Amino acid sequence: MPTARPPVVLPPGPRRPPLVQGLQWVYRPVPFIEMCAKRFGDWFTLRFPRGYTFVFTTDPAAIKEIFAGDPEQLHAGKANAILKPILGEHSLLLLDGQDHLRERRMMMPPFHGERMHTYGRVMASIADESIKRWPRGRAFPVQPEMQAITMGVILRTVFGVEEGATLTELGAAINVMLTVGTSGKTINFVGRDGKVPFEALQLALGSFSPWGRISKLIANVDRILLGEIAKRRKQSPEGRDDVLTMLLAAKDEQGRGLTDKELRDEMITLLLAGHETTATALSWLFWRLTKHPEVQEKLRAEVLGACKDGRIEPERLGELKYLDAVIKETLRLNPIIPFVARWIMSPVTIAGRELPAGVLVCPAIYLTHRRPDLWPDPERFDPERFLDKRLTGNEYFPFGGGTRRCIGMAFALFEMKIIAAQALCRLKLLPAPGYKAGLYHRGLSFAPTKGMPLVVEKA
Repeated sequence: MPTARPPVVLPPGPRRPPLVQGLQWVYRPVPFIEMCAKRFGDWFTLRFPRGYTFVFTTDPAAIKEIFAGDPEQLHAGKANAILKPILGEHSLLLLDGQDHLRERRMMMPPFHGERMHTYGRVMASIADESIKRWPRGRAFPVQPEMQAITMGVILRTVFGVEEGATLTELGAAINVMLTVGTSGKTINFVGRDGKVPFEALQLALGSFSPWGRISKLIANVDRILLGEIAKRRKQSPEGRDDVLTMLLAAKDEQGRGLTDKELRDEMITLLLAGHETTATALSWLFWRLTKHPEVQEKLRAEVLGACKDGRIEPERLGELKYLDAVIKETLRLNPIIPFVARWIMSPVTIAGRELPAGVLVCPAIYLTHRRPDLWPDPERFDPERFLDKRLTGNEYFPFGGGTRRCIGMAFALFEMKIIAAQALCRLKLLPAPGYKAGLYHRGLSFAPTKGMPLVVEKA
């Protein structure tokens, strides 16, 4: 008679109740995971309410196996299901298997690196108009300014909305939705059916319930998006080069296009994830430059060589190697999301460690980027380390990895370079007196507290 297999032993982790661990994650996420890494090492387990178990790892060998793993066994879409009520079931972030492959293939062409120059001048123009209005010589929060710039870029280049009532209405609706959705510190754990499990959040009691208000905001955004999609289906694509135009024309291997619902879910994913995360990354970048004036001066000297009449020339961005290094070092120390996750569908062995079905295995971006064996003196801000470094996806992965790496990575990096260079063409960045940077959860990202105040002066 065969003997029963012993139960799988998960990596060690905090012994506090799941609710306490959840509160620590919400209120003190970075100190919490840093404490866990210091105490438990390369692997540790966190347990949250409703039986959800997260196994974190910073082991490069394990991360490599996770990113190269069988997508039928390791589901990234299921791991992101908490976002379903906002992004929709057809969002690329929530799809797995063949559905994910189909939509990813259809969405790839608009984000090919060679297309970035098409969008570059629009990005530079939007950034320049905003930067001209920034107050000189007094502290102001730069995060909202970055959000306005990146929202304008997304609406113009991705959705193809020009200046006018639709652009203003859509931008305002999305900003309100983000603000309401992140104004409180509520723990939201996904249910196993992919829905938010806290029934109280989903009671449609109008403005008197959190979820009722958010649902109304989502419905308003949907009204604008679906209205624009319907209008664009009737228009000729001639002369248009935005992402939506390309997606309206995209076909899969069976000749099928994207439905209105699929387009809605993918566009809101790009609008929410694309503008919010880039704005946050730029805010951290500017803060780093205020803390390291020697880096800022070296970077400005490089950037000025690619500026003409006070505006960056997008075609010359490829020459700016130091700018590329500064951005990469910022994303190493301030990754916008702290980890990525895969839902284990069936028992799996990763780097010699058995893990059961039903838990999430999580390559820890923030912690891996600070491993001293991979990054000597890891807390030091040193862009020089990226000038000659050959990167691997298991030691540096701010955009995730494998087949689930962010589809908009090239777009986001290009946009960051344009906006940062445009600012440095005109301005010197100075720290706001007395400001100490902290972070909090906003949307999909870890945003800086108080809107990241800083001071700018004419260069």
